Amino acid sequence: QVQLVESGGGLVQAGGSLRLSCAASGRTFSTYGMGWFRQAPGKESEVVAAIRWSGGRTDYADSVKGRFAISGVNAKNTVYLQMNNLNPEDTAVYYCAARTRPAYSGTYFTKGYEYDYWGQGTQVTVSS
Repeated sequence: QVQLVESGGGLVQAGGSLRLSCAASGRTFSTYGMGWFRQAPGKESEVVAAIRWSGGRTDYADSVKGRFAISGVNAKNTVYLQMNNLNPEDTAVYYCAARTRPAYSGTYFTKGYEYDYWGQGTQVTVSS
């Protein structure tokens, strides 16, 4: 079994920054990519950012481009999300996800079903 543990959420004022971290642990495994999703009250879950280890490709939701940055260490199965210039619309529970199945050319890491394990979530609240 693989466990994902997120940290770094909290309350911040609009315009502020937060850095989320996620570390995967458990049985011997490899991840092929990791991502961050979020879900706000009354809204569907959406991808925020994703990273594919092979080639280092990153993808972002349009709403966070230029403000958020995903990074990580493949060998440590760890991923980070640097969030800058936060606004109240960023308020949500943020979830880390990891894919342990091999990825293919058609794997974009932007859909929930493309991942195998999920963290418990960390709350991010941005006040106006």
